[in-house]
Amino acid sequence: MRIFLLAGFLTCAAVAQSITEPPPIVQLTRRPGTAGTSVKQYANAQAAINVLGMASVTGLPETWLVESHYSFASVEELDQRISALAPVRALNDAGDPLQDDALYPSRTMLALYRPNWSYRPDQAIRMFPRARYFQVSLYRIRPGTEAEFSELIRLRRATADVINLDRPDLAYQVISGAPAGTFVFLSPITSLRNFDDGVNSVPVFAEGLASAKAKDGNKIASETEISREHLLFRVEPRISYVSSEFADVDPDFWRGKSK
Repeated sequence: MRIFLLAGFLTCAAVAQSITEPPPIVQLTRRPGTAGTSVKQYANAQAAINVLGMASVTGLPETWLVESHYSFASVEELDQRISALAPVRALNDAGDPLQDDALYPSRTMLALYRPNWSYRPDQAIRMFPRARYFQVSLYRIRPGTEAEFSELIRLRRATADVINLDRPDLAYQVISGAPAGTFVFLSPITSLRNFDDGVNSVPVFAEGLASAKAKDGNKIASETEISREHLLFRVEPRISYVSSEFADVDPDFWRGKSK
């Protein structure tokens, strides 16, 4: 069964989507501003996916919708359903009462899961229903340097393991909607209080190894990265569209905000 969390609208529909495995495909929609975003299109299309709505805490004001897909057939089916329901309107008709956020300037990206670049992905996906924030890291690398970037990620993951960093993430490679060489890392955060604990100290026995990895990583980063951006988002139930299975993990948060 599915629960639609749409600022007070609650209904159900059948769905079969696991929340224990990272989705192999995500569609990310970035919308400037943090007001007026609606996900009624998903309810109207009876979409069988989970969609997380997030509002920016840092960076420019914007809203992200993160669709979880388990096949390209799912992407196509949802696109066709929403397209069939959307009325055709003139972009420059400001007086049209049907003008809404569906035509609000936005960027949509389609991205593929990179399991080998993800950090503790099984833990990350289980945290999604309990996440109150997400750290989103955006990387763009130079053409032909994917192997070097892969080594950079490996070094960073190894360092995180040495200090037992409790900050899992899921890595995705953008295949459409952004410049080539764009990668998105999604890290769920249950509370910002976690940052108060700081980063664990490197054990004495591993200081030399950590230092060497950091030096190697900095060198590779300078050779491969065009840009790097870290953004913090707050999860918003009112603009999310999730299944009852997803919401049941923390019903007070997901259902409480829809009353």
